[in-house]
Amino acid sequence: MVPCMRVAEAITLSPDEHAMLDTWANGRSVSLRVVQRANIVRMAADGILNQDIAHRLGTSRPTVQLWRQRFLALRLAGLEKDAPRPGRLPKIAQRKVRAVVEATLHTQPVGATHWSVRTMAAAQGVSRMAVQRIWRHHNLKPHLVKPFKLSRDKHFVEKLTDVVGLYLNPPDKSLVLCVDEKSQIQALDRTQPGLPIKKGRCGTMTHDYKRHGTTTLFAALSMLDGRVIGDCMPRHRHQEFIRFLNLIDAGTPIGVDLHLIVDNYGTHKHPRVKSWLTRHPRFHLHFIPTSSSWLNLVERWFRDITDKRIRRGVFKSVPDLIQAIHAYLNNHNQNPKAFVWSAPVGRILEKIAKCKEALGTLH
Repeated sequence: MVPCMRVAEAITLSPDEHAMLDTWANGRSVSLRVVQRANIVRMAADGILNQDIAHRLGTSRPTVQLWRQRFLALRLAGLEKDAPRPGRLPKIAQRKVRAVVEATLHTQPVGATHWSVRTMAAAQGVSRMAVQRIWRHHNLKPHLVKPFKLSRDKHFVEKLTDVVGLYLNPPDKSLVLCVDEKSQIQALDRTQPGLPIKKGRCGTMTHDYKRHGTTTLFAALSMLDGRVIGDCMPRHRHQEFIRFLNLIDAGTPIGVDLHLIVDNYGTHKHPRVKSWLTRHPRFHLHFIPTSSSWLNLVERWFRDITDKRIRRGVFKSVPDLIQAIHAYLNNHNQNPKAFVWSAPVGRILEKIAKCKEALGTLH
């Protein structure tokens, strides 16, 4: 008796399907999986047997059968995504998941300010891994808190509009500079040498340190090209601020108006500073609202120098610290990148309004 051979259903392609499969088979804009599936369907449409297709493409007959059937059922759309898999059934009931989420959002453990994986697992009677999966799925991070403060400046909107206007639409023949001081930068020396990084181990640094004094970094970030005018001074009084204004005056093109974005520190409003500004009419100071340091982009550059050069640095003296800061500054100015502000005033005010509304529901 001759065994009966199972014949696969024939595949017929429309001109559009044939063109799309040819494009996918070239592999220029799709993954290798889609390339293989396109070749399977093309060969099947040419009448090639499944076992021959599998041999030519280096895959298995069940794989060829799967994608033939997927194409017959869903056409081209069936080839773009993986076939559904049954997956493992969840071991935690949905009511328990809801209980963990609700407890995380609306309760606190006894004697603590927030839940940990261990305390939540014990309270809900589930494993720590289950709590981790639930928190990860719902993007819950009770161990983290993000500091913020809403400005109470009576002229917040006017100042915000003024500063954002300079970012988005600066005046002609002018230069916008974000100016601030990073005070009390400590020259810290470690009490013991640290171990260098190696495979399988991060570098080490002692938790205690020796203090060798402090310095203050004055910086002016150009919104045009990202260059920074900077200098270190022992203090940050109005005398030092005037010295820095003289440095800006000497380091910028003559005849160009300078719009300086500054915070509300008293030094910037000192009578002698105002007198200096009167004698230098090309300087214009624009004050950000109180409690709004995020609006001054030089703070972003301060974060960079802190992370990349200061925080993990070892400095034997204040001159050693100043030399490191100047080296970072010079290196930055060799290949500067402009900081781009993109948020319009309306979007910022919408977020602040939502924040105030959320705070209002809590009190």
